Amino acid sequence: MNASIQKSMGTALTAIVLLSGLSACAPLIVGGAVMTGMVAVDRRTSGIQLEDEGIELRTSQGMRQNLGGNAHINVTSYNRQVLLTGEVATAAQKDMADKLAQSQENVKAVANELTVQAVSSLTQRSNDIIITGKLKALFVDAKDLQSYAFKVVTENSVVYLMGRVTSREAQRATDIARSVSGVTKVVRVLDIISEEELKRLSAQTSAK
Repeated sequence: MNASIQKSMGTALTAIVLLSGLSACAPLIVGGAVMTGMVAVDRRTSGIQLEDEGIELRTSQGMRQNLGGNAHINVTSYNRQVLLTGEVATAAQKDMADKLAQSQENVKAVANELTVQAVSSLTQRSNDIIITGKLKALFVDAKDLQSYAFKVVTENSVVYLMGRVTSREAQRATDIARSVSGVTKVVRVLDIISEEELKRLSAQTSAK
């Protein structure tokens, strides 16, 4: 591994660990952390980004009120598409979580990836954090990808990719994710756009 990758991985891992520490006491984790300065390069409009944050907060609150502390659920919204990851005790809880997410204002789709099993251990969650950090560092290092175009979620060694990307970018990111040690599966929850749309979005970003 060259020095630039090691440096990128170290920075990414530090950021992820800090964010994880801030949310360690919460039974439900909101996927859309507010990151100032990222609005200008995000492929979503600022309005959609705010909607995604609102969806995550409302959905997480609903999960907390209705499912209590015996479930570990991560809520991530990107471009109004909600991804649910984590563990619940019963199939009924999984169905309830799905309905709660579907019922939120402005949600256009829900990918319910919850598993019915015991809540994951701290060791497993730490491993997931490391995988996410490694993958983000590799995205930064890749010259043919815009790393900010992807949101990465890892749960039980399964990597979930979210974002507005082209088919070429989706395949490239998937190949990189599959190369990361410890990853057992890659799930794409992506909005696929054309190369022409990407050029338009890039031009808008450059003009800001």
